[in-house]
Amino acid sequence: MRSIWKGAIGFGLVNIPVKLYSAVQNSNLDLDMLDRKDLSRIKYQRVSDKTGKEVPFERIVKGYLLKENYVILEDEDFESAMPEKNKLIELESFVDIAQINPIYYETSYYTQPEPQGKKAYALLLKALQKTKKAGVARFVLRSTEHLCIIHPLNNIIVITRIRFEEEIRTTKDLEMEATTVKPKELEVGMALIKQYSADFDISAFKDEYSVELLKIIKAKAKGKKTVVKKMQPEKRVSDDLYEQLMQSLSKKGA
Repeated sequence: MRSIWKGAIGFGLVNIPVKLYSAVQNSNLDLDMLDRKDLSRIKYQRVSDKTGKEVPFERIVKGYLLKENYVILEDEDFESAMPEKNKLIELESFVDIAQINPIYYETSYYTQPEPQGKKAYALLLKALQKTKKAGVARFVLRSTEHLCIIHPLNNIIVITRIRFEEEIRTTKDLEMEATTVKPKELEVGMALIKQYSADFDISAFKDEYSVELLKIIKAKAKGKKTVVKKMQPEKRVSDDLYEQLMQSLSKKGA
């Protein structure tokens, strides 16, 4: 794997030099956009809205619109904003990972210590495992500041980017009027949850859609016609919520 960032994890007065590697990959099929007429590939071009011509990559700069005028930013401007965060993931606090709502999660990176930081890395890893805590930190990646949590996984320290509070939209426009749930409905609903409860096993979940789509692609490559699977109509259940829950409970039990 190729590292995407080099710097250090700041643990008190101890700096642990590390490299970051992307921990995730896309399971979707790599589909190209084509012109149906001749199957030529469709390409994206960086075109000037003034001239209509493509702009060479080396001429492209980043700018911020301020009072109807653009202020151009150079690489040194990004580095000057907060130079310490470009090379340091500074631990600010430790929390129980269960306190972090999954809505904040973005993406994860594996860390690998540099030779001179192996002992300090092992210490932080062991401390996180023993305390069952996760560190909260901030760092800059690709000219953007990110909030992250630092947690152990399979004897490796993982950096998982999480969103800032201001990035989460409010739910006030979606709030619904209070709806009364009968005690017997709640009791059966809780029983249904209990019946479906199990230890989380990620290996039990596969990208089944991509697998089926690949089968269709291979069949079409051999000249076979795609057979559209029809949804089988399910037997209508009662409109009564309690009755629906009871039928669900008995179905799972069977």
